[in-house]
Amino acid sequence: LLAAAGLEFEVGPVPVDENLDLFADPAQAALELATRKALAAARPRAERSPRAAWWVIGADTIVAVADRSGAWRLLGKPADGAEAAAMLRSLSTTRHQVVTGVCVVRTPDFVRHAAVERTWVTMRAIRAEEVDAYVRSEEWRDKAGGYAIQEHADCFVTRLEEGGYDNVVGLPVALTLRLLRESGAPPPH
Repeated sequence: LLAAAGLEFEVGPVPVDENLDLFADPAQAALELATRKALAAARPRAERSPRAAWWVIGADTIVAVADRSGAWRLLGKPADGAEAAAMLRSLSTTRHQVVTGVCVVRTPDFVRHAAVERTWVTMRAIRAEEVDAYVRSEEWRDKAGGYAIQEHADCFVTRLEEGGYDNVVGLPVALTLRLLRESGAPPPH
């Protein structure tokens, strides 16, 4: 998504605690985790090049589905196939939200610009054999909510509202470009 937007970048995963147990609000969780990731990636950059300006993007996507009481149950990345199957079953026939937090940190001064984007996703009923086949495909790995709309899970989705497709994929491009502009990053090529 970033390459298609004309950005040159490096990908650098960072070890950040992604435990969702401390959060009740999906937007708060996504924003906090995105900020943790951006700061964790920016610190070593600033240490290696203390005078250089770098723009570091951290992003985190959360899937949230309402339980019977109306409280949000936050779904991160499933640990295994059984958890992925349980997530898919819980999302079947729902209108749930996908929230991505994006944080841009500029070094060396660590100025932050951050925001969230929300997309409402409606899913049709997913049959048991479809859940089993999807879990076997392993497309669920490293995907919030246990599904990847950009892969075969798009056949489960009947409607998107607000936000956009790229948000459900995991990075709202227009929002990211806006945050980069606000932080003084050079424009994309």
